Amino acid sequence: MGARWMVPVVVIGLSLALGYSRAVANEPVPANPEPVPVRPESAPAKPAEKTRHPANGSPAPKTRALPQPPATLTGKDGAPMILVPAGEFTMGSDEGDDDEQPVHHVVLDSFYLDKFEVTNGRFAKFVAAIQSEPPWGFADQETPVVHAERPVRWVNWLEAMGYCLWAGKRLPTEAEWEKAARGTDGRTYPWGNDPPTSAHAVFGLKEGGDETVSPIGNRDSGASPYGVHDLAGNLYEWVTDWYDDAFYQTTPIRNPRGPVAGTAKGQRGGSYINSPYRLRSAFRTKGDPTEHDPHVGFRCAQDAPPQP
Repeated sequence: MGARWMVPVVVIGLSLALGYSRAVANEPVPANPEPVPVRPESAPAKPAEKTRHPANGSPAPKTRALPQPPATLTGKDGAPMILVPAGEFTMGSDEGDDDEQPVHHVVLDSFYLDKFEVTNGRFAKFVAAIQSEPPWGFADQETPVVHAERPVRWVNWLEAMGYCLWAGKRLPTEAEWEKAARGTDGRTYPWGNDPPTSAHAVFGLKEGGDETVSPIGNRDSGASPYGVHDLAGNLYEWVTDWYDDAFYQTTPIRNPRGPVAGTAKGQRGGSYINSPYRLRSAFRTKGDPTEHDPHVGFRCAQDAPPQP
C-alpha cells in the first residue's frame, strides 16, 4: 500500500487596519478610560480535508477480479479438454482397501483433463505420425477406421505417455485423476453415491463376450462433477505415478506426484469386466508399464496457463 499523504492546510485570516480616520487618531484619550470588554476569539474554521491520493497523485485504481482460465479448450490432438479448478479435495476412502487409506486432504493447481478417453482414431494418427508399430488391437487394420470412436486399448504406459507428449500434454497424476472423478464433496462415484447402472458406466460384462468397450460420449449420466466422461468403467486408465500401496501415509499435501521410483504404474477407474467396487473413484490398482492389456486405456492432462 502506498504511503498516505495528509496535508492539513490552516488558513489564518489577518485583518490589518490601514489609514485610520484622522478624527479618530486625534481624538483625546479620556483620563480614566473604561475597560473595553474583550470578546473571546472564536476558533478559526477547520478547513476541509483534501481528498487523499496515492503518492503519484493519481486516483487509486479499482480492484478487478483476476481472469480465470477458460472452462474448456481443444488440445493439439483435437480432443476436447475440461478445466478442473485449483483447490482442495478429499482423497482416499475409509470404506475401501488399505492402499486407499488414510483419507487425506490434497491441494491441486488448476489443470485440464481430456473429456474422453483417447480413441482408436486419434491414436492411429499418432502411430502414423511417428511411424510406430500399431498396438495389437490394430492388427486387423480396420479397428481405427470402423471403431474410430472407441477408446484405444492394448496400449502400455510407455505408449500412452508417448502419445500425450506428442500431443503437447502428459498423463494425469493419481491425485488429479481422482479429483476430476469425484470433485470436492467426497462422492463415491463420478455421478454421486448411488450404485452404477448401465446408464452410468460400462461394467460387469463377460470377458470374450460380444460386448466390450463402448464408444466415447454415450454415458452422460455417468459424467463427473466437471463433465468428464467414462471415469468409471469402460477401461482402466494409466496415470503418471509409480504405484506405492503406502504412499498415502506420507503423501505431500500440495500437488503430490507419487514416489520417485517403482516397479508398477498406477491405474484408475475400473473396466468393462469389473464390479461396482472397482468403479469407485478412490479405488487404486497397478500394472507393469511395459505390459499391454485389453482392459486398460488412458487420457491426457495439461497444465492450466498461469494467471497474472
